[in-house]
Amino acid sequence: MKPSLPQGTRDFFPETLRRRRYIIDIIQHIFELYGFEPLETPAIENLETLMGKYGDEGDKLIFKILNNGLDNPSKREKVTQDFQNILLGKNDKNITERALRYDLTIPFARFMAMNQGKITLPFKRYQVQSVWRADRPQKGRYREFLQCDADIAGTQSLVSDVELANIYRDVFNRLKLNTEIKLNSRKILYALAEACGSETNLNSITIAIDKLEKIGIEKVKEELSGNGLSAEQISIIESYINIKGENEEKLEKISTILGASATGKKGIEELKFILGYLKEKESADSKQTFSIDFTLARGLNYYTGTIYEVKAKDVQMGSIGGGGRYDNLTGLFGVPDMPGVGISFGLDRIYDVMEELNLFPENTNQSTRALFFNLGETESRHAFEIMQKLRLGDVSCELFYESAKLDKQFKYASKKNILFAVIIGSNELKTKTCVVKNLQTGQQQTLPENELADFLKK
Repeated sequence: MKPSLPQGTRDFFPETLRRRRYIIDIIQHIFELYGFEPLETPAIENLETLMGKYGDEGDKLIFKILNNGLDNPSKREKVTQDFQNILLGKNDKNITERALRYDLTIPFARFMAMNQGKITLPFKRYQVQSVWRADRPQKGRYREFLQCDADIAGTQSLVSDVELANIYRDVFNRLKLNTEIKLNSRKILYALAEACGSETNLNSITIAIDKLEKIGIEKVKEELSGNGLSAEQISIIESYINIKGENEEKLEKISTILGASATGKKGIEELKFILGYLKEKESADSKQTFSIDFTLARGLNYYTGTIYEVKAKDVQMGSIGGGGRYDNLTGLFGVPDMPGVGISFGLDRIYDVMEELNLFPENTNQSTRALFFNLGETESRHAFEIMQKLRLGDVSCELFYESAKLDKQFKYASKKNILFAVIIGSNELKTKTCVVKNLQTGQQQTLPENELADFLKK
């Protein structure tokens, strides 16, 4: 059988993993600078924990796990009937009770609901783990991918919303990646539905608007019409979508469309508060811009306030980050009044963007600092003793295992991007020296053994 991978999954080579680790280390470092603590949850959740939390579109993408024992001959007829329910789009506990997590936010809400009495609020957590979605694979979209999330639970203070926006700015500044950080509010979207006289159609409106960039305004209008909205209602939505200008100008224009909606006014006030903080903290060297984008909808049902989305400026790619406020998420698990706000970094897309723009530092491809050549049993045994001392001093090094031609050992070092070759032959054994060659510059020198550690550390 020819080996293969499931569609939408990948193997990662060492150089890829080092680059991914470079991104993750920066993200985690910034998270901890802001006082966030690490958390992990299981890859598998009960199906009832996930279903109904992401809207109809999201629910279709959840990877369900079949129960054990479905191949039991005595139950075959019953199982066949149960599978018919699955094919009709219904869930059947006889077939599946568990699923792979779709994101990290709902598992976090479940965790908070289960452990509310054990946690100091507000609780600031970050989580870096894989999630799975039964999506159609394409560039930047995979069925298994890593999310890097930060959430703050237990406060309604908008300063927490500001901090998350600042985390986006700080991370992408350190990655040297130019981005546009978009903001909107679900309250404004709700007020739009009110202005259309169609609050019950909020989900239909947000899902359609969320597709604007992919399908264009005419297709969005068609979808809205297909969902039962009138020409007048669609006209209001089109005016809303077409709002342009600077951030302050956009907020003034939106007021005229939303009218006297109390919810809409609250959403506008909150965005003004957040932008005021961000503007005060702007620095000249920041490559990130914050912009109000009323077409930003974030089609997930649980958002209630501020919503975020991050786009790379210099390359064609979907969003590389997103999130928002969800002030009643734990209410889904019987724990009301637990406000929260969170953001997510799409590591795989960030990686693809940085690779396309050649933004990774050269040293992310280097693992072993020095390769000790194998020139025979006596020489390699001595080299091994030196290596162990170097490793205790945090210098990464390795020995070429077989005694082989120098050309073969040089090629090995070159392919692994090893910076230095250390050669200890019979003469070096007598004089307690070693020959060190920089494999990038070709420069070669002889050093006393006791100076090798300091040299390699430099």
